[in-house]
Amino acid sequence: MARQKVWMKLPEKPDAKAITPEEKANIILACDRFIAEVLKSRFLPEIRPTEWNYCIDIQGKWAAGRYRFIQRYRVGSGENAGEEFDAPFARLSRMGVDRFDIDWMRHTGQWWKLYRALSLSDALHTLEHDGTLHPL
Repeated sequence: MARQKVWMKLPEKPDAKAITPEEKANIILACDRFIAEVLKSRFLPEIRPTEWNYCIDIQGKWAAGRYRFIQRYRVGSGENAGEEFDAPFARLSRMGVDRFDIDWMRHTGQWWKLYRALSLSDALHTLEHDGTLHPL
């Protein structure tokens, strides 16, 4: 008698990293509020044009389970005067339900993990008080 292979589909485990649209919207809302109330009022109360690169905005973007905090710069002089570019300075990496790692953008262009497994409120509090994570 020949043996036959039988394939069974195992039950799927709930993915701790899966995010619902409501949770994503709440994270974005909290981070946008943090940018408007804390970062912009503290680090960009007014735009001061210079002959060098100068910051014109602080914003955030969600991508691939991470929320990046970004400074928008404008070139002040030279042949590229008026051009703009983005420079991320910190990001929240969602690691599970209300668990975030905080990464810092090094001058080398690499992300460096500074904090692990914080709640969203603790992560935003850390971003506010840790000078390493502040925009330049």
